[in-house]
Parts: sequence; C-alpha cells; structure tokens
Amino acid sequence: MTEALWNAVEIAESTEGIASGNWAADSISIDSRSIFPGALFIALKGPNFDGHHYVTAAIKAGAAGAMIDHRPNDLAADSPVVQVDDTMAGLAALGAASRDRTSARVVAVTGSVGKTGTKEALRAALCVQGPTAASESSFNNHWGVPLSLARMDRDAAYGVFEIGMNRPGEIAPLSRMVRPEVSIITTVAPAHIEFFDSIEEIADAKAEIFDGMTGGIAILNRDNAMFDRLSAAAHRANVGRVTSFGAAEDCDAKLISFAADRQGSNVEARISGKRIGYRLNLPGRHHIINSLAVFAAIDALGVDLKEAARGLSELKPLAGRGKRHDVKIGDGMFAVIDESYNANPASMAASIEALGQFPANRRIAVLGEMRELGASSEQHHLELSKVLHDCGIDLVFACGPMTVALIAHLPDTMQGAHAADSDALLPTVADIVRPGDAIMVKGSLASGMRKIVDGLIALGEPARQTVTG
Repeated sequence: MTEALWNAVEIAESTEGIASGNWAADSISIDSRSIFPGALFIALKGPNFDGHHYVTAAIKAGAAGAMIDHRPNDLAADSPVVQVDDTMAGLAALGAASRDRTSARVVAVTGSVGKTGTKEALRAALCVQGPTAASESSFNNHWGVPLSLARMDRDAAYGVFEIGMNRPGEIAPLSRMVRPEVSIITTVAPAHIEFFDSIEEIADAKAEIFDGMTGGIAILNRDNAMFDRLSAAAHRANVGRVTSFGAAEDCDAKLISFAADRQGSNVEARISGKRIGYRLNLPGRHHIINSLAVFAAIDALGVDLKEAARGLSELKPLAGRGKRHDVKIGDGMFAVIDESYNANPASMAASIEALGQFPANRRIAVLGEMRELGASSEQHHLELSKVLHDCGIDLVFACGPMTVALIAHLPDTMQGAHAADSDALLPTVADIVRPGDAIMVKGSLASGMRKIVDGLIALGEPARQTVTG
C-alpha cells in the first residue's frame, strides 16, 4: 500500500502546529472548490479572502484534514485539523520539510520568457526515467513554490520547480527553499520592467536563483546579451559549473539545424559533444532553443538523452501558451493559435515569428496589450511593427490604448482594425475569418484576449485540437 503524502503528526512536526485526530492526506489543496477526497486543505489568507471561511465546506467535501491558524465558528470540535500560528508560514514550512525528506534530483527554472514551457518539457523528458514531481501550471510565487514542494511524492526521483518574480528579492528565498542541483535561466528580457530601472537589474533578479545552490550546475542562454553577467553571478555564488545553450558556436548544448512543419520541428543538436536528433511538437524557434536547455539539464543529471527525447516528443502544449484549435468553417478550416495567457516583448516577438512560419493562406495576428512595461510601454508596442512586417504577417488587429500607434505604424495592407478592448475587437475579427487562415491571439492576461480565442472557436465545431508552439 502506498504511503500517504502527509499524516497529521508529520504536518504538526513540520509546522510546529498542534494536530487534532489521527489522519493522513494524499494531496494538498488551497482551493475549497476543487477539493479531492483525502486532501489536506490549507486555509490561506489574503487581502480579499480568508480560506478559513471554507474549512467546514472542504471537510464536508471529503478533505482528510485542514491546516488552520484559528478555529472558524462553524467548525465541529472533533474536526481533523492542524492548528498553526500562520497558515502561509505553515505552507512554507511544509514545503521546506518536503524538500528535506526527498532524495529527488531537483531542477529549478526561471527566466523572463519560457519558464512554464521549459518546466513542462523537463517534466516530459524526465517522467519516462522515473517518478517526477513538477510545479502545476505557473505556480511559481511565494505560495506556488512551497505548495509544489509540499505536493512532491515521497518516492519522486526528480523534481522540477518553476520560480518567478515581479520585483527584486522575490526569487532568492524561493531558491533557498527549493535548493536546486541544476538551475536554468531561459532568457532575460524586459518583462516586468515597470519595477526595474534596467535590463541588468532584471538579470540580477533572475540570478537570485543561484542563492539556493551549493555547487551544482547553472544552465544559461548563450545567445542572450546578459549571459556574461549571469555567468559571473553564478561563479560569485559558488555554483560548480556554468553550461551554455543556444545557437552560438561555443554552446555546450548547441542547435545544429531544424526543419519546421505545421505541427512542430525535427531538430538536430549537439549536447556536450554528443549529436542527437529529436522531434519537438511545438512550432517556433523559441521552443527549440529552450529544448536545448532541457537537454543540457538532462545531461547534467546523467539521464539518458535518447529516452529524454522520447519523452519530449510526447509533449503537449498548454492552454493559452500555443495550443492550436482547428475550427471547421464552411468547406474548410482555420487555425486559432492560443497565446492568450501572457505577453512581454520577447514572447510576443517569438510568437509572431512562429506565426510567420506557420503554413496558411493568411497569417493574422490579434494582439492585446503587454502590461508592466512602465514608461517604455508604448515604445515596446511600437517596435512590434517591424517584427510583424519582417515575419510576413498579412493582417494585424489590436486592442487597448498602447497598441494604437502600433496599428497606425503598419503599412495599410497590414492594418486590420483597432478597438478599445477585446470585447469590442472580437466581432471585427470574427467577420473577416476565412478557411485557410491562421490566427494567433496574444496579450497579457489582463488584456482579456482569451475572449477572442473562445469567440473564434465558437464560429465552428473544432475539428481537432493538436499541438503547436
């Protein structure tokens, strides 16, 4: 019989709490709306919510127990709980305890672009080798990282954890919690630059991932302008070795060539002197470059590269991060490429480039605003006009105040339309769709571009959902 993820005694010892009852949990949730029977419900508190209001409901829904820092009035006296001083601190302590008890080989991933995709690629490459724990979705902040650690099965052979930030100082404590053996920085770009004075400051914030390392290996993008700065930071932090990836000739994990098609690319690469060919079902050169980081990590862990390639070939894209929907309309189909989860200048340029390589009668970009770019926001939006033109995009539609100048700066033949928001833009885009089109929809989450994706899919019955980048 498989041992439970946590029992009440272990939770109490890890958090310096007091347990009521003798119970065990096989999963952890912080959302009472998605409780599975047998889960531990942790009642977190925030500025606008308090999970303690839902403890009784969670237990009635089948939760094995709850972590609380005070007893709700409606909670039965004999309810299975662990009471702690503060539930957020309790979650952090549980995550740290999970890291202490595991023998898993641990990899951490950060970067301005591509964190989640790289983490998922690592999960796919490692899970064919042994039990692999990984962060769900984009759980990469002060609660997402400890929650992901606390969910790590006792028998995990590998752990892959995504670490993100908006401001300086946020990565360091999370890295010290994760204590990675291998760290990947996918790239440094002007994401969240509203909170930084320069791209160098963003690089320094990303370099905080080295704070939790004792020796180990840092894997860095050789093609990125911040490589030397990050490499120096790794050496100052006493990281054991720096490994590079990219297209540059002297990369340890080097792209040799690739052949793109509608579903993805066949790739040839050299990993630490060993030539390898593999299939990546994610169209776009940016995914190929990040896959080199994955193979560099696999090599650093001493894992079989061919087996990792087999796992990577089965990778599926995530909703909002390049998932493609082929929608039947009339006698044909058009493709909706859903990039609506988030956007910054680097990821926007990468997605536009991927659209430019996509086989289609017309390539149409539907763009929302990129947020958290500060005083340089309009300039960053305007600079996309050259990318759109160079990548051969046929039509461009956009919404939000920051994209007005972008549309106006494009040649007349590329100008689709501009609207105040995604709700207003959707009818215009829906009206021009024809069979054979490929429509890429992208913007920061707050720009609401998912509405346009859903609206376009609703024009017909999805014929199939397949992989894309």
